[in-house]
Amino acid sequence: MIPHLSRRSGQTMITSLVTLALATPMLFAQGAAPKTDTMLTRWVIDGGPTMIFIGAAVVGFIALAVYNFMALTKPKFCPDDLKAALMDHMANCRVRSAIELASSHPSYLGRIVAYSFPNIDATRPDDLGRDQVEDAMADFTVNENRKIMTWINYISVIAQASPMLGLLGTVIGMVSAFGTLKVSGGADPSQLAGDISVALLTTLWGLINAIPCIIVFYILKNRFSNLVADSVHSCEELLNAAVATVNADTLYAKIPEGIAE
Repeated sequence: MIPHLSRRSGQTMITSLVTLALATPMLFAQGAAPKTDTMLTRWVIDGGPTMIFIGAAVVGFIALAVYNFMALTKPKFCPDDLKAALMDHMANCRVRSAIELASSHPSYLGRIVAYSFPNIDATRPDDLGRDQVEDAMADFTVNENRKIMTWINYISVIAQASPMLGLLGTVIGMVSAFGTLKVSGGADPSQLAGDISVALLTTLWGLINAIPCIIVFYILKNRFSNLVADSVHSCEELLNAAVATVNADTLYAKIPEGIAE
């Protein structure tokens, strides 16, 4: 009888050890989980449903910022190699070759040259029809800049919408807080804590998203303006090079004599 009891005791002990071994990781996980859940709850989940829209605004801002920073680069607007090749063509009055080269290049400079230089008038050697070319350049920049600025302006929209979403969450939290006061009939901190969290967290995250949005918006806007100005200035330099080549003999003929000492 004693061996039978010992066998059963041994089986029970083994079962208990196996159960404890399996349960230990779960106990540690349960002990560690509240820290993560508490941090997530305190800073995000307690903000209520409005945090979903604020989170979408944060994701949208990050995506637009990455896209615009990748798009607004010098190689995509005024690459040095293309400018040098076009300058070589225009300095030698190979306007058709310059247009063909520009048409095959997807950069801003390539497209503006391909759009405006067909307006060069060879019958006007004094300026090669500069006014027509500059009008075409202005028309191109108006149409093209509007498309590019659309993606930059979306960041401005998010910057303005984020505080409004935060304010919406604040109003919702305050309405709920006063509703809790009305139901409970007293200011119980434990009952008001959730509503106050909604009111404060949504405002916090709305401002956290709005401030970088404003900064990045102006950085991208200034970068875009500088890249466009650089491209337009390069286009004018190309036209000036052609005009100077065409009128080289005339310019030399107008050089006055030096004053002899």
